[in-house]
Formats: sequence, structure tokens, C-alpha cells
Amino acid sequence: MAAKSVTPDAVSTLLANPSPDSSSDLPDIVVQVLDLKQSGNRYMFSASDGKMKLRAILPSNMYSEVLSGNIQNLGLIRILDYTLNDIPNKSEKYLIVTKCEPVSPALEMEIKSEEPGILLKPKEKGGVKSEGAAGILLKPKQEVVTKSAAQILQEQHRNSAPAARMAMTRRVRPLVSLNPYQGNWTIKVSVTSKGNMRTYKNARGEGCVFNVELTDEDGTQIQATMFNDAARKFFDKFVLGRVYYISKGTLKVANKQFKTVQNDYEMTLNEISEVEEVASEASFVPETKFNFVQIDQLGPHVNKSELVDVIGVVKNVSSTMSIRRKSDNESIPKRDITIADETKKTVVVSLWNDLATNTGQELLDIVDKSPVVAIKSLRVGDFQGVSLSTISRSVVLINPGIPEAKKLRCWYDFEGKDAAMDSVGSGSSPTSNNGIRSVYSDRVSLSHITSNPSLGDGKPAFFSIRGYISFIKPDQAMWYRACKTCNKKVTESIGSGYWCEGCQKSDEQCSLRYIMVARVCDTSGEAFVSVFNEEAEKIVGCSADDLDNLKSQDGEDNPYQLKLKQATWVPHLFRVSVTVNEYNSEKRQRITARAVVPVDFAAESRIMLEDISKTRV
Repeated sequence: MAAKSVTPDAVSTLLANPSPDSSSDLPDIVVQVLDLKQSGNRYMFSASDGKMKLRAILPSNMYSEVLSGNIQNLGLIRILDYTLNDIPNKSEKYLIVTKCEPVSPALEMEIKSEEPGILLKPKEKGGVKSEGAAGILLKPKQEVVTKSAAQILQEQHRNSAPAARMAMTRRVRPLVSLNPYQGNWTIKVSVTSKGNMRTYKNARGEGCVFNVELTDEDGTQIQATMFNDAARKFFDKFVLGRVYYISKGTLKVANKQFKTVQNDYEMTLNEISEVEEVASEASFVPETKFNFVQIDQLGPHVNKSELVDVIGVVKNVSSTMSIRRKSDNESIPKRDITIADETKKTVVVSLWNDLATNTGQELLDIVDKSPVVAIKSLRVGDFQGVSLSTISRSVVLINPGIPEAKKLRCWYDFEGKDAAMDSVGSGSSPTSNNGIRSVYSDRVSLSHITSNPSLGDGKPAFFSIRGYISFIKPDQAMWYRACKTCNKKVTESIGSGYWCEGCQKSDEQCSLRYIMVARVCDTSGEAFVSVFNEEAEKIVGCSADDLDNLKSQDGEDNPYQLKLKQATWVPHLFRVSVTVNEYNSEKRQRITARAVVPVDFAAESRIMLEDISKTRV
């Protein structure tokens, strides 16, 4: 391989021009890579020209070059685009390389010279040493054809395509290279999500704000926020799906409580920020990047602000139902789908608005083929233990051509379709470390709850108890008539059938769903607990429809009361919520069973042994 050289005084050239206007302004800059090492999710190194060194960071798109060995420690690279940042509280500069190319693999040694034009040969394979003084060659004198900057720019414009000429007039940076310590920058991004204009009121007065999510061609995302005058200026300018050049914004460390994208920074645009639509060249569709969370690992994300991405095989799709929103009494469409993955867990995903009517209908038409869906930006709730819900920026892809989808399809076709599936919110595993608050966590006695009437006041409190059903009152309202589509209460229609206010339709049949109260006791006391359908079925041992049939039967030994009696004095583990409700100006504590599972005596023995070991002195 021919010998390659560092550019004389390359570091001085970089320091003298910290932020060139365009890559066409850059001279040929070749530096040696020293002290190459990985730091977190990036590679750091020192750029050397033989005289001076400069601390530097490699771009993420060059990771493959490092891993493949094209960029090596002691090797040479050509810097094609860069920016210089100040290191906080220090007089040093940091070189952020935004574009480069490998020139030579590792040389025999570090280049150290006070004279320009000194070369070192790359390491030769097979241990063959080059002749001469330590492989040092004198650089031959080369003729240099001098051209003005105007001539160079004119040649580049003449040889480039029209769509590329605009990019040559401005220096576009990838989003991954931005940080709060940079000066001027320009980004080229697509608007992948646009929020509504919102108003707020605080100690400084009233104002308005809105957010957009921006994505560049590499798929990197960032959230941009605009307040007051800037919000009014740019709200109509930003159109979902269009591409823009943006400059003169500011960056700061993202607030984890409010951030909606995977980026350490967030952007703020003010009145002097510049936003220019890319109208003279073809726009791009950014690649949707996913950060999938397995279904059995959703527990730690319940009721948290961060959003999650999931992928799964669709097992069931409900019909569309109409839900009346409490804030404005507006009816919005909703559809539930059930998905499963390799963890053999299922979870319900609620699709809203257009996703319910359009994407949901498409899934309903092909549900018998068990399609794979990848869903981005879902909120994790605690309904039925764990549930997922789409928001305005959620994206649903059906049978996407990504490796994760192909792997999931292969697993489902050969194993998953015949496997037994459990709901992720069942909470029946004492050894699970998935973060879900199971029936084995927060264990207390009933007296701990009943002796503290302020528990659950203002915010629900959750506990686990072990106890027995001591009494189920047989003449209580054990169930209600429910819509078969949305499970909401129905009323008898005029003539025949049942009317559902939620679905706004009438049906010939309805189902019965439990809504009962049972007395639960343990060694410390007793309390009445409200129990709903799924949990009640586990306690009674049959559905409400079956129990209603028993109630209508005659006989000396009433089968209805016998069934309720059989359900008592059986040990259960309960996950309960405690709230305080006001009734007739009196505050009352309400305990509701959220999960009911049978006692695992082996697991209970292990818990008791752990408690005993903790009491030893």
C-alpha cells in the first residue's frame, strides 16, 4: 500500500476555522487517530498532525468503520466536515467530526515531527520491515494548481445535480451532532408529529405553547417547543410530513418528565429562529426507528411519562366502540386489540380516533391471518394490571419488513400459535422481576388498611393481602346487564332488545357481569371488598350467566346459595386498591380487588423463611 501522510498543521487549520460555511470551503485535512476508545455510545480519539493534538468525537455513522477495522488507532482519516465546540469551564476545544473517511490503517508508530512532509508507511503484514531509517520517507515536491474559491465553487455547481446545489450553499448538520455548546447550525428535518396549540397560566401571566417532533434522514428525532410569539409565528408554517431547514434555535438538556422522543436534548425556537420549507428538492420520508419493549417488561413503565414501542402478533380485534370524553362530552372512536410476543404474554392495546376506524378495521379484516404489528409511542396504564393506549403521535405498522417482525413471525408460526398465553397484568408470578406490582409485593394485614382511614385520600393506595372470603351476601345485586361489545351497562329497549349508550346501538342479547361485594378476613380483622367480573369469576368459580342459571333452579338445596357457600373459606391472594369516597358528606374508605390468585404454598413458605431470617439477631 502506498504511504500516506498527515496534512501539515492540520490541527492549526481546524482551530483557525471552527465552523466553516460549507464542506466546499475545507482544504484537504488528514490527521492521525490516537488513543481511540469507546466512551458510552460514541468513540473518542485525539486528532494529531505530528505537532499538535485535538480531542475529537467520531460520528455514530462511522461506528461500523471502527468495528470493521477500516478506522484504527494510529491510522489516518480525512476530515470532510466538522465543528469545534468549547469545553465548559476550560479553554480547550472539542472537535466533533460530522463526516470523515478512512485513509490508511494503523501505522508503525505515532507521527511526531517538527518538519512538514514526513511520512510513515502503514504496518506491513507478515512482519516484513521496510528498509530505511524507521520507514521515514521524504515527501516529493508536488505541483499545486492554484484556483480561487469562486472557481472551485463554480465547478462544483456545474458538476452537481440541481437537487444537490441547495445543500452546497448551507451546511446541514445531522441531529446527532447537535449539543447546547454549539454556535450556528442548520438542520434539515421532517415534521413527524405536531401537537395542538395549548394555553397556560402561571405567575408571569398567560401564554400559549405547542410542540413538534422533528426527524432527520438518519431517523434521529428531537422535540422542538415554541412559546407565545414564536408559537403563533410557526404554528401554521409547520405542516405534518413536510421537510424544513431550521436554524437559529437553542438546545438544552431534555426534561425527562416531558420528553417524548429518544434524545438527550430538546430544542426551543424563538421569534428570530429561521424555518424554511424545502420546496425546490424532493422531500424524504424518515425511517421509523423503534426501541421495542417486550410485553413481560412493561411493568416498570406503568403510569410513567415515557412512551414505549412494542411489537406483537395480533390475537384479537374488537369492534369499534364510541367513548364519550368527560372533558368536552365529545364521542371518540375506540378499538381494542390484543397482541402477544415471544414471552408468551398478551396485552390489550387501545386504538383511538383514526387508528381505531382505519388501521383497526384493516386489522379486523386480516385478524384470522395473525398479522404482526409494530407500534411506536404508546402510553402504559394500569387498567387490568397493564394496558397500552395510543396517543396522537402513535404510529402503527402492519407486517413491517424489519428483522424483529420476521423473527416474531417465525416464532409464532412454529411455536407461538399453539402456546398457552397469559395476560401480562395477571400478577401471579412471585419470582417475576418485571416491575409489575404483584400480589407478592407491598404485603400488609387488613387491619393496616382499616385502622388508617386516611389511606387513599386524594390518591389511590395499593396493597397486597392474604385472606379468606368469609361471606358473600346472596341477595345483593351480584351482576349487571352489560353490552357484549364494550361491557358497559345496558337498558331495556322499547319493544325488545337492549340499548347501549356507549356504542349508541341496540342489541338483541346482553351478557351478565359481576359487580359484587364480599367480606374478606385474615388474622388481624375483616373488611368488605368490591369485586368485579374477572376477579369474581376466580372466586365464585363460574361466570355470572352460569350463576344466574343456578339461581333460577328450584330444589331443596338451592344450587345458587350452595355455589356461593363453596366459594367461602378458600384462601386467596388479593391485590387491592384503597380509595376514599364521599357519601352523604361522609368520607368512606373503599377497598377494591384488582387481582385475585390462588395461594402458592411453596412461594408463601419461601416468604415466611425470608421473614424469619430477617428477624434473627
